Amino acid sequence: MSDQQNRGAIIGPSIQIDGTLKGDEDLLIQGKVDGTVELKKNSVTIGESGEVKADIFAHTVIVEGQVEGKIVGSEQVVMRKTAKIRGTLIAPRVMLEDGARFNGTIDMDPEAEAIKSAFSGQSSKPAHSQPSTASTSPSKQEGHSAAKTERG
Repeated sequence: MSDQQNRGAIIGPSIQIDGTLKGDEDLLIQGKVDGTVELKKNSVTIGESGEVKADIFAHTVIVEGQVEGKIVGSEQVVMRKTAKIRGTLIAPRVMLEDGARFNGTIDMDPEAEAIKSAFSGQSSKPAHSQPSTASTSPSKQEGHSAAKTERG
């Protein structure tokens, strides 16, 4: 029992959820979720039996099952060898294990607008309203890393 308590909440294999999931604890999804998952300060794990058709916003996202949608991790996204993902990964760090199946795009720019707007609770202001940051924009783009990949 203590192992389950350390893992946070669990959505079991027989559970199906349609809608928005929000919370302040780690989540393991073994069932089906269709909608949006927002655990911005916590980790979300899609277990091997998990089937998710949703946009996921979390500190860390670990995928062992199937996901279709946008995955935004403020820290990292990990694709285990059993993962099957179709969509967009946005995170400063992305790890794909050998055998993982992925079809979509990866954006590893830590300054990405999607990360900033999703985790600040508000969208960034236009550059003209912040002249001190406008001159640094080109240097921020130098570290931009994007890839389009299909593995299978």
